[in-house]
Amino acid sequence: MDLRILRLRLRSDSPVREDAAKLRGFFATSFNDQMLLHHHFTDRLIYRYPLIQYKIIRGVPVILGINEGADVLRDLYDRFGEIRLGDRSYSVVERQICLRRERFGCAEELHAYRFVTPWLALNQENYGRYMGASSWYERRELLRRILVGNMLSAAKGLGYTVDERIRLDLGRVREEICTLKGVMVTGIRCEFLVNFHIPDLMGLGKSVSRGFGAVGVVNSTRVEPREEQSRNDKGGMNL
Repeated sequence: MDLRILRLRLRSDSPVREDAAKLRGFFATSFNDQMLLHHHFTDRLIYRYPLIQYKIIRGVPVILGINEGADVLRDLYDRFGEIRLGDRSYSVVERQICLRRERFGCAEELHAYRFVTPWLALNQENYGRYMGASSWYERRELLRRILVGNMLSAAKGLGYTVDERIRLDLGRVREEICTLKGVMVTGIRCEFLVNFHIPDLMGLGKSVSRGFGAVGVVNSTRVEPREEQSRNDKGGMNL
């Protein structure tokens, strides 16, 4: 299937030091009427695959909108001149917005990806199984099955039926300690090969709206997406 993907990059007067959760909080507070920005209806959490996802990539805020989420971002991307994250404010000096139709789903060939932000694969239950594994092979096989499950969950949330077997292999795995809602958790960094199209920076796993599990494209052999709209704006408030 094709997804409409909008990527909004916000370059500020200095690199952003805060995490993507604070970026999500800024948008949720500034545009509280847009439920896709914060996934809450009144005081209830909406359980679905997030159509707007927030990332901090090397100090640069990146917001990803999918389908209806792309429409929301396109309508509000120029309606603020600074980003306030906690006690710190950043002036927006450049906005890059790009809207494309991109493939998502089963592929005949293998594609290479890597997690550019930590992947939260392990919950309380499978963390014990991971730590208690008798070999590295067993750990990697557990992670492989979890990642396939994450892809199936994302596909279901986007209305896509996976009708082929997902073939997936993990490369070298590195563990990384992360903080999620004030709690220390174990994140995973790795590369993987899979017969599946995944748009660049789309999230897999837990807490993807808060910046975790962002998948980056490694190979350059994928079919180029069809570009719908792209613009690069610089300046102050009226960009």
